[in-house]
Amino acid sequence: MEWRRYYKEHTMTPEQAVSVIKDGDRVVFGHAVGEPIIFQRTMARMAEQFHNVEVAHMVYLGSGEYLQPGMESHFRHNALFVGGAARKPIAEHRADYTPVFFSDVPRMFRDGTLPVDVFAFTCSPPDERGYVSLGLSCDYGAQAVKSAKTVIAEVNPNMPRTFGETFVHVTEIDGFLCSWEPLPESPPAKITEEDRQIGKYIAELVRDGDCLQLGIGALPDAVCSFLGDKKDLGLHTEMISDGVLPLLENGVINGSKKQRDVGKICVTFLMGTRKLYDYVDNNPVIRMLPVDVCNNPAVISQNDNVVSINSCVEVDLQGQVCAEAIGLRQISGIGGQMDFVRGANLSKGGRSIIALHSTTKNEAASKIVTTLTTGAPVTTSRCDVNYIVTEYGVAQLRGQTLRERAKRLIAIAHPKFRPELAEEYERRFGEKLAL
Repeated sequence: MEWRRYYKEHTMTPEQAVSVIKDGDRVVFGHAVGEPIIFQRTMARMAEQFHNVEVAHMVYLGSGEYLQPGMESHFRHNALFVGGAARKPIAEHRADYTPVFFSDVPRMFRDGTLPVDVFAFTCSPPDERGYVSLGLSCDYGAQAVKSAKTVIAEVNPNMPRTFGETFVHVTEIDGFLCSWEPLPESPPAKITEEDRQIGKYIAELVRDGDCLQLGIGALPDAVCSFLGDKKDLGLHTEMISDGVLPLLENGVINGSKKQRDVGKICVTFLMGTRKLYDYVDNNPVIRMLPVDVCNNPAVISQNDNVVSINSCVEVDLQGQVCAEAIGLRQISGIGGQMDFVRGANLSKGGRSIIALHSTTKNEAASKIVTTLTTGAPVTTSRCDVNYIVTEYGVAQLRGQTLRERAKRLIAIAHPKFRPELAEEYERRFGEKLAL
């Protein structure tokens, strides 16, 4: 059947699209900017006709009507990463969290660990050959299209058309609904003086020709602000945001020294402002990859001199990193941190960097701690950790004894908390530490 006819015959109203859900289904949403805005809103409005429906996804940027109190008998969220909208429902036991490496999500869909009944996502309009683009969120969407029993596409002209492994033919989709909603945007975070100092320290660890992994937020943006004098940087990263645009536009990041995907910017999803979305639209330099490829440590390490830059909640004196919770309170997720830490460590000349402010807000508590907060999970193990950076300096931990690790971490802790950390050092190692 000619694709235009297929597309027309399978175009639905929002109510018809949502009605494909059955009681007891697992519904997976597209990730981040790939979330189906109209579908979610309509689903919440029609909540009374659904019971015991699980809604699974990672970062969610929308208004989250289905997450509101009173919805739990109709919809229960299974967070594969805890975004802002999911924190309160999880804390109130109205939603669940499943710990998972980002790179492992497609395999869990594929092998039936997490079977997908309905996959709903936002995509670009079909091109002249009948292919829609997953746009800003390739990650697990590429596999969910293959694994789901029913696939619903929310077609939105505001979604950029991106290159790479991001195209899906309309005949692989069971239903379409039309949307003209503005895409969710994430404005750049405010960069503090502490962020700038951390960014400066990290930039000093970056050499010409390195291949970077960066995230979103004030710390990655601060790092980018100090990289303007570098040359021939590459980018193979889980995601990019507006912070990298000046480096791309000025040719600082050009990928010319990469061993894999030379000259390409490899990424699995994007999140930022309309300026970023317009930059990647129909831009062949951007290569979108499924997350089980992009975040695969074996793939990451095919490039030399990979520098992964991630943040965390706290680090203990052994070098154990928690990046996802405050004690038992889940505030984030594993995401791709371990994927890129291990990929960088496997890379020839690679370096893994974990960055954090030395204290919590208003210097209330140290983020370099004697032991992780009770109940806190270890995101990056002490055997995987390499560089830790605060606004007070850099601690290189890989290959160091527990005694030397503790020394180096105390040296980059906030001065206010060094004496009590030094007391713990003396208890553990039987020697005084000169401060």
